[in-house]
Amino acid sequence: PPNAHDIEAPVRRRTNAGRAALTDGITIRHATPADAEAIARLRIESWRQSYRGLVPQASLDALNVEASVATWRRVLAAPPGRASVFVAEADGRVVGFASGNRLDEAKHDCDCELSAIYLAREVQRRGLGRRLVGTVAADLASRGATAMLAWTLAGNAPSRRFLEALGAAPV
Repeated sequence: PPNAHDIEAPVRRRTNAGRAALTDGITIRHATPADAEAIARLRIESWRQSYRGLVPQASLDALNVEASVATWRRVLAAPPGRASVFVAEADGRVVGFASGNRLDEAKHDCDCELSAIYLAREVQRRGLGRRLVGTVAADLASRGATAMLAWTLAGNAPSRRFLEALGAAPV
């Protein structure tokens, strides 16, 4: 996982228009049960945008906000240390989230996994995903994790590029 210092500095990159894109003004914090609905809605919205053509449309249409909210409430109400879930907030609105957890048994020599990383379209490609993943990784590392596994669909080229840019290698 990235070191804690990897997540503290503002991340700058050039946009297509040549302007510096910053994640300043976006706060990353631990998610709480009160964030369950925003997380569920963002996850489903992201799935429907990102996985169109990769996942059967009927599966995307069947995604249910209420069921997802209930799941996220359980995850976020779990005892501390079970899951590591952080949200990115801008102007009081959740615009991204990432979650990870320790694995009961190591997989591919990894003892934790990145279970989700989703951003609202308007904040993508600004370094926020890197900050969220770094925050989850640092939190898991503080609890003894040493190597993180991340899953993505083979056909999801943007996700693969993002994870590879973070240092991930296909297994």
